[in-house]
Amino acid sequence: MEPVTVASAGVAAGGSAARTDRAAAGVQAAETVVPLRPVPRIDRARAEWAVSELLTALGYPAEGEHRARTPERVVGALSELLVPAAFLPTTFPNDEGYDELVVARQVPFRSLCEHHLLPFYGHAHVGYLPGARILGLSKLAWVVEHFAAGLQVQERLTQQVADWLESQLGARGVGVVIEAEHLCMSLRGVRAMGARTVTSALRGVVRTDARTRDEFLALTRRSD
Repeated sequence: MEPVTVASAGVAAGGSAARTDRAAAGVQAAETVVPLRPVPRIDRARAEWAVSELLTALGYPAEGEHRARTPERVVGALSELLVPAAFLPTTFPNDEGYDELVVARQVPFRSLCEHHLLPFYGHAHVGYLPGARILGLSKLAWVVEHFAAGLQVQERLTQQVADWLESQLGARGVGVVIEAEHLCMSLRGVRAMGARTVTSALRGVVRTDARTRDEFLALTRRSD
């Protein structure tokens, strides 16, 4: 996606209101935003009707004091899982030439399995070796949260976070490790309660340089 120039961190990433002209507006501290991905539009009335029909088909019609508002509640809950929060992925010039790994460990996330519409959740460990720019530290967690929202599979989520950091930061290396429990595996089927799935995506020198790769993986395993 093409970057857009915005003048305020309060503007949603990718929103049409974000587009402005730096010179015309006289903005001196504008920042560049690259929309991470399209935000889905939810037709709440249609979704609530569909949930009501599904409950009826399953033998639990949405009626009575307890279930009368269940379709509304289900759509509200799914909306929280499906719609990514807007944020400004602020980056800064790497003026000091920092050239060591930056790692955020134990970043919590939750997502929705696109195969069974059941949640999976856990922690991501995200690191990168800076190039020309560095990312605001809290934004590492926001990037994970943003890509976790929606119908996902863990493998794709891991790759998306790594690819975005590599392409938008110009990072010399990127590492992402995600550990998650999938309710589609722990509550149904094999019912493997507590089983965790681990995926990784390594880019640049974090992949090709054994010493850097080992350092990143050691940092993700370190106990507090």
